[in-house]
Amino acid sequence: MLFRLSDLKNGAKGIIQQFDDNDAKVKLMEMGCIPGEAVSVEAIAPFGDPIAIQVSGYRLSLRKNEAMHIWVEVG
Repeated sequence: MLFRLSDLKNGAKGIIQQFDDNDAKVKLMEMGCIPGEAVSVEAIAPFGDPIAIQVSGYRLSLRKNEAMHIWVEVG
């Protein structure tokens, strides 16, 4: 099933599948968020923004409005 990265809970893991915004796509791919790459949610700030993810071998902090453009296959 596909979910937005921004909707995943702390500790969730998945595989990046696609993006739904071409402008955000370029920026996110430059940061290592590439389709086919494994991603896991490492931490979520108390009010839900930002979120820390593990991707491409490092920890990355994303705003929720950036993470909502990343579609992840979970399970």
